[in-house]
Amino acid sequence: MAEGFGFTLKATDGAARTGVIHTTRGEIRTPAFMPVGTAATVKAMMPDSVRATGADILLGNTYHLMLRPGAERVARLGGLHKFMNWERPILTDSGGFQVMSLSSLRKLTEEGVTFRSHYDGSKHVLTPERSMEIQKLLGSDIVMCFDECPALPATEAEVAKSMRLSMRWAQRSRDAFGDRPGHALFGIMQGGVTRDLREESAEKLKSIGFDGYAVGGLAVGEGQEAMFDVLNYAPGFLPEDKPRYLMGVGKPDDIVGAVERGIDMMDCVLPSRSGRTAQGWTRRGQVNLRNARHQDDPRPLDENCSCPACRNYSRGYLHHVIRAQEIIGSMLLTWHNLHYYQDLMQGLRDAIEAQNLKAFVADFHAKRAEGDIDPL
Repeated sequence: MAEGFGFTLKATDGAARTGVIHTTRGEIRTPAFMPVGTAATVKAMMPDSVRATGADILLGNTYHLMLRPGAERVARLGGLHKFMNWERPILTDSGGFQVMSLSSLRKLTEEGVTFRSHYDGSKHVLTPERSMEIQKLLGSDIVMCFDECPALPATEAEVAKSMRLSMRWAQRSRDAFGDRPGHALFGIMQGGVTRDLREESAEKLKSIGFDGYAVGGLAVGEGQEAMFDVLNYAPGFLPEDKPRYLMGVGKPDDIVGAVERGIDMMDCVLPSRSGRTAQGWTRRGQVNLRNARHQDDPRPLDENCSCPACRNYSRGYLHHVIRAQEIIGSMLLTWHNLHYYQDLMQGLRDAIEAQNLKAFVADFHAKRAEGDIDPL
């Protein structure tokens, strides 16, 4: 396994875990939420501001970076950390999900995927080997296997066929990754919502051997109930002494439910994307700052939040800059949302360590059920 990479489990509460992932670029406290820096930036944020929210690690997108500015160019410019001025850990996804969801005219074979860029129509081939090469050029600390993520709904036969292809690609990814001290490779469990397929996938991944394991193929339209059904058993198929990463999740209540079920890492574009569409996430649920009810409101978005948006500005101001399409509106709301997400993770970590998760979760749901503060 990767030299310079490790995972220490500190405490458990039921299936939930808290611990530390050790990397050569710093420690990652788990459960961890990873803000998404799709194109080598968390949109509307400076890297030191992202760090100030409490983020220990960022996610970069292999698909987007290979198309623009190009992995070879990033390598020539010193690698992704230097390129984007983020010296802490970075995880890169494999590009598989974006190829399936974004590109047109894609052709899937045993070898890999041929597709046309959604930017300029140029033709590209992505294989397990090429995905490993791109992620090496980027220099990310945690590299993801190249896999196929089938869109749901799909028949069980289609899911099984896709999962077995992903397992063959996992072996090829492992072989191509080789020995890279200080860099970790994660395998990705597939199998849709079928328990037997999930178990088969986990057994195959364990036999190959990885530094961490992801639960893939969820949050792709199956709904929260179906996702939680899978998470009730899927993390238990994976090694206890390795990090478990749920890809592409999610809303705050998805995150809390996933942590309750034994997940250690998550990522989602939601907090930053919501920040650009006037949505603020708070302890009392989601707030739409476009609504006229906020225009004369001198109160902060969330009085219990210490982010710059809540500390220094009123709802009335946030409403104004959003309606006026001022860039500071996106900046402040994105900062707030990322801060709220990291606050939530810290709360979860503290609750697990104190063996108090049940009460924390009950309070989380009760607060959200109250809804936003009454208008003035």
